[in-house]
Amino acid sequence: MAETAVLTVNPEQPEPEKIRIAAKVLREGGLVAFPTETVYGLGANALDEAPVLRIFQVKNRPKDNPLIVHIANKDDVNLLAERVPSKARRLIDSFWPGPLTLLLPKSELVPAATTAGLATVAVRMPSHPIAQALISEADVPVAAPSANLAGRPSPTSAKHVLDDLSGRIEVVIDGGEVGYGVESTVLDMTVDPPVVLRPGPITVGELKEILGRVEIHPIARAEIPAEAVIAKAPGMRYRHYAPRAELVLVEGTPQQVVAKIKELRASYEQQGKKVGIMATVETAGEYGAEMVKVVGERKNLRTIAKGLFRTLREFDGEKVDVILAEGVEPTGIGLAIMNRLRKAAARVVRTE
Repeated sequence: MAETAVLTVNPEQPEPEKIRIAAKVLREGGLVAFPTETVYGLGANALDEAPVLRIFQVKNRPKDNPLIVHIANKDDVNLLAERVPSKARRLIDSFWPGPLTLLLPKSELVPAATTAGLATVAVRMPSHPIAQALISEADVPVAAPSANLAGRPSPTSAKHVLDDLSGRIEVVIDGGEVGYGVESTVLDMTVDPPVVLRPGPITVGELKEILGRVEIHPIARAEIPAEAVIAKAPGMRYRHYAPRAELVLVEGTPQQVVAKIKELRASYEQQGKKVGIMATVETAGEYGAEMVKVVGERKNLRTIAKGLFRTLREFDGEKVDVILAEGVEPTGIGLAIMNRLRKAAARVVRTE
């Protein structure tokens, strides 16, 4: 196909004429990458099977990995879902627009390709002004996984999208860096109590404040083999988020982690491998190594979430052979960070 067009759009006040160009592409069956508040998404008309199938093709995405459908109006959930439980409506009132995806029984309007043949549909209403403007102008629900090649770190900038998908899709909307840096929380509302299938910016604690009891699927903690589950939602079954380098995740207390990473670095360097260390503000000065990148602050885990995928891609740019990454406490948004790191890791080292 022709070269991918890049539209640079104001993330706070999207220019209507540029949004109209991208929306026309969506309506006519094309693919448009656009920023959300979480990561960049690769959008297609969710009700048109042909462009939806193209998403799977251009991403090399397994056909049994369902897509999230994005809407710009809360009421549109009633078109996509056969029914919306009262608990789901409470969450919609509290967190939409925002980074929360709800898994609901699907209506007949949604084609099987969008849901990977499942009887459920994953729906969310993004809060990013560009996403809202695009979906509203297109006037169709938009199926949009992350705009990257399957298995790679998710894109948090238009450059990341182009690195993976340039020449494969029609349009990329460049709206600058995203806010959260990790994908939305996915909550299964077809069971009671609801179950977190993928942790994200909306934490388990925040969900419990609204619903009371909420369960966490073992796959959300990345505690069981991904192949052991049916992919009811994105990010459940397959290895995701992985850089080209071998990622070794080291878990434990900060002191234990630093000591183990130093030991591992020495071992890998003796093998002639180029090693990068993904550290935090609090620990970066302890390594004395050349290739140390600071991902964020332990005292503010949201900074780590925002910098996670960008840092992994930066290491790929440095052509390191091994990335030694510090683990964090899996509470709050730390659960989402550790979910991504554990899924991306070729090896997990626990020091405790």
